[in-house]
Amino acid sequence: MRSKILFTLLLMAIYVLGTNIVLPGINPNNINKGDGAGGILGLINTFSGGAFNQQSIFALGIMPYISASIFMQLMTVLVPSFQKMQKEGESGRKKINQYTRYLTVLVTIFQASAYVAYIKNMNQGNGAMIASFDNYFWISSLLVLTSGTLFVMWMGEKITDKGLGNGTSLIIMVGILNRLPQAFIQELSSKSNRTGDILIFIIEIIILIIIILGCILLIQGVRKIPVNYAKQIVGNNKFSGARQFLPIKVNSAGVMPIIFAQAIMFLPTLFTIGSSQTISEIFTNQRNLWHMVIYSVVVIGFTFLYTALIFNPKQISDNLKQNNGFIPGVKPGQPTTDYIGAIMDKITLPGAVFLAMIGILPGIAQIFGVSQGFSTFFGGTSLLIMVGVILDTLQQIETQLLMRQYDGLMKSGRIQGRQTASAVQI
Repeated sequence: MRSKILFTLLLMAIYVLGTNIVLPGINPNNINKGDGAGGILGLINTFSGGAFNQQSIFALGIMPYISASIFMQLMTVLVPSFQKMQKEGESGRKKINQYTRYLTVLVTIFQASAYVAYIKNMNQGNGAMIASFDNYFWISSLLVLTSGTLFVMWMGEKITDKGLGNGTSLIIMVGILNRLPQAFIQELSSKSNRTGDILIFIIEIIILIIIILGCILLIQGVRKIPVNYAKQIVGNNKFSGARQFLPIKVNSAGVMPIIFAQAIMFLPTLFTIGSSQTISEIFTNQRNLWHMVIYSVVVIGFTFLYTALIFNPKQISDNLKQNNGFIPGVKPGQPTTDYIGAIMDKITLPGAVFLAMIGILPGIAQIFGVSQGFSTFFGGTSLLIMVGVILDTLQQIETQLLMRQYDGLMKSGRIQGRQTASAVQI
């Protein structure tokens, strides 16, 4: 365990170091970092630990791999050939992972080309671009950014294999936490002018802790459906029926609805450039009331949509029937499917509403005077990823300690994470 922790910390340190290495051909003293505060650019900057705005070799971070993983996960739901491949077990999983890597290369090349054009336009005329390197900048940046993303992907896989597990999620979490000290210091500095402001800062920290506790409840919340298994006779041995529970998560979609909602809210701004300032503010200003309403509706809609894609009551019902399992008081087959689907719909609604509330909390925090950098930790993607990944990592450590006959991390109780190692559902 000590070796795994040290190995994980070493790769994390390498990643943090890489986020501060600027692309060749750029003067780091004159970089125009832009705002990148909202929309898809802010999301990429969050996932890359600020490397996107710093124009570093890890500027794209793990985002292309996440995009490829999301696409492949949707393919396993929509395309029969990929469904068959997924059911092949370990060999099928390896094929899907290999396809994901190939797709990551293509996505990275496309995103790197757009990013190079973006930073060249942003740094035009401010002395950041080294003139003598201008002819080589495009091709060198394309190669460096692609190699950087593939290297980050490799580090994530190594952390999963030889470290604490959930490598991709840990890298994203490190990128988010990398911005926390600076945001914390800035918020404290802005509140250190008067004695009353210090009290307000303490209240902010208390509210943040309460919000984190709420996120833990959302992530760990499950509805347990009782399942009985019939008695079986194998040879001369008789096995009595077991009583177990089918856990249905309150938030099965994870953080994906918020990611999709942020991307959707960013798209209208591409078509409203130079038009009404009111429309642009609705889709970009987190403190705008209409922005919060539209954002909440989009999050709730995507929660139901994504849950329907990844959760199949029919498949669960068939698996129960094949294993001689049944829900007490419910007939096997279609009645079981309808029963599980009805329960899923009932618990998804409050989970979706709670998820939407977490998504708009940064805007509410800004209304009450919290700085923009620190407000991102009051909700949204950053908070959900941090809480979820920390719970997963603690559960991984707990499991490995118990396997070696230790008492675990804590003497009282067992640590429960999200019980998923999927990089897509970070």
